[in-house]
Amino acid sequence: MRSFVSADEAAKVISSGDRVFVHGVAATPRLLVEAMTARAGELRDVEIVHLHTEGKAPYADPEFESSFRVNAFFVGANVRDAVNSGRGDYIPVFLSEIPALFRRGVLPIDVALVNVSPPDKHGFCSLGVSVDIARAAVETARIVVAQFNRSMPRTIGDSLVHVDDIDVAVEADDQLPQVPPPELTPNDLAIGRAVAGLIDDGATLQMGIGSIPNAVLASLGNHKDLGIHTEMFSDGLIDLVERGVVTGRRKAKHPGKIVAGFVMGTQRLYDFVDDNPQVLMLDIAYVNDTGNIRRNPKATAINSAIEVDLTGQVCADSIGTRHYSGVGGQMDFIRGASLSDGGKPIIAFSSVTSRGESKIVPALREGAGVVTTRAHVHYIVTEFGVADLYGKNLRQRARDLIRIAHPEHRPSLEKAAFERFGRLPR
Repeated sequence: MRSFVSADEAAKVISSGDRVFVHGVAATPRLLVEAMTARAGELRDVEIVHLHTEGKAPYADPEFESSFRVNAFFVGANVRDAVNSGRGDYIPVFLSEIPALFRRGVLPIDVALVNVSPPDKHGFCSLGVSVDIARAAVETARIVVAQFNRSMPRTIGDSLVHVDDIDVAVEADDQLPQVPPPELTPNDLAIGRAVAGLIDDGATLQMGIGSIPNAVLASLGNHKDLGIHTEMFSDGLIDLVERGVVTGRRKAKHPGKIVAGFVMGTQRLYDFVDDNPQVLMLDIAYVNDTGNIRRNPKATAINSAIEVDLTGQVCADSIGTRHYSGVGGQMDFIRGASLSDGGKPIIAFSSVTSRGESKIVPALREGAGVVTTRAHVHYIVTEFGVADLYGKNLRQRARDLIRIAHPEHRPSLEKAAFERFGRLPR
């Protein structure tokens, strides 16, 4: 590593036509992103690749269209307009396979912009709260530019990067973005209780961030010896660890350890993972590998959906043709859980949108992306109950899904089901 430089100086390593990786989620390197964008007048056709990033994504603004183009693995709110207006692109890909795009040279990285902890006495920095695909980006990038951030927690696992593998460094004390737990509605709590009723003692859980995962975690206080093997977690897990509900004793892989690829939440969460030997932050190619997920008995995957049709097709990344999020790790964990001994793949969501539209629909909207196929789906949960679709034919699936749809929408769903399948079984 050369000596420290300013963020503006560090951004000068980026050239027109480069592919630039931006560290994601709560580890987004804000100073480096701002410095790169400030060079818009000098740069042309710089491709930006990343997962979801917190904060602003100024390079995605319309005035910089000739300088930067987003090519996102996940369509977060800060790049959604760019992607849906045609100024940016979206790559549909399983989260587990993104590192291979870098390592196999399908998407070679010219410059990686990352946010790391300052080096320890042995010269090792930590990728902190976001190891996920950043591990592969750092390994393969032609140039690695790092913020040495005093606010970045040091995590254990695949997170360590030696200063000799960093080409340009910038000193920073940049507070990580904080995402407080959402307030839970009665519907959220009802869904949480229904999902909790499917979770066995000794299960190994995967969950995401948001109201429904938090509602599930809030309903698990009486469970025993739960384990965690998940692409990410947030604050809701901490109480269960401190109360002894999450022990990981019955896990086959990494017993006693909380395995994840990234975390995002409040300062309480960042303090929890800092130098915590109970938490292993690992390469997402490993975390989301179906073969690793299935090794843990009773692997239980809890994911969500934008809409589900009467045959069980799950759309989770788009609203019709409008891209909303990404494929992510849903299929990695749905399949891994289904292959686990006693595993349970679960899709949980509120029965209606904020506008009162049913999320259980006769057919997916035109252009909607199928993230979890009807051949992979097992449990569907709403605030009105649980539908177990595994081994059910199409007529049986339609019947069971209508039973957990919002009562106001059941008559129209029954009519659509009759027109498609004929009389439904009792």
